[in-house]
Amino acid sequence: MPRFFVSEQPENGVLTLRGEDAHHAGRVLRLRPGESVTLCNGKGTDFDCSIETVEKDAVVCHVRDSHPAETEPRQQLTLFMALPKSDKMDFIVQKAVELGAREIVPYLSKNCVSRPDKTEKKVERWQKIALEAAKQCGRGYLPAVGAVVSFEQAAVQAAQSQTALFFYENERQTGLHDALLHGVGETVSLMIGPEGGFAPEEAAFAAKTGLTSVSLGTRILRCETAPIVALAAVLYAGGNM
Repeated sequence: MPRFFVSEQPENGVLTLRGEDAHHAGRVLRLRPGESVTLCNGKGTDFDCSIETVEKDAVVCHVRDSHPAETEPRQQLTLFMALPKSDKMDFIVQKAVELGAREIVPYLSKNCVSRPDKTEKKVERWQKIALEAAKQCGRGYLPAVGAVVSFEQAAVQAAQSQTALFFYENERQTGLHDALLHGVGETVSLMIGPEGGFAPEEAAFAAKTGLTSVSLGTRILRCETAPIVALAAVLYAGGNM
């Protein structure tokens, strides 16, 4: 069933698609009055709707029912991702959203190869990628891509979660399996480093803030592989698979 995000709340049992969404529904998908469509407020609520009218720049939908989205993980997942080079972040955002991340926070680490002066346009593009991925996989929340922050800011924010994991390539004592033996909290932070790895002083700062240093195994994973593995493992441990 076609799925769209809407920012408004139903008024008199009606929701309206406008702009690009209206064009996509009416001109690309060629939806017609009477057909069913799911609209989502991006905050966890789905609206089961029937199309009433299709106009050039508006598709009016009658709301038949509303209910919590059934596609969200049990945990609220936040991915803290060091800026990678090239367009790798595009891929990371897309896959993180598909896997259930509620928020993605890009940050600058000491060993980041990519250190752009201006990141506003990049964040706008990542948010658009997140939107398209959320539509494609049927998310109930529209994940947010935050502004680029410093490593220290990211670590302090990540440490606020009930399960706060720092994926460190030099960790030799605690594996992810061990870190999750006692369960997964309702809020989860996953902090992934850059191509060059974390600097020792960053690992020390992360430990000081309360993050749990964990390993993803004996092999060094690419920066675009590590978040996918970490998210999938946490989802499994949290009973989502």
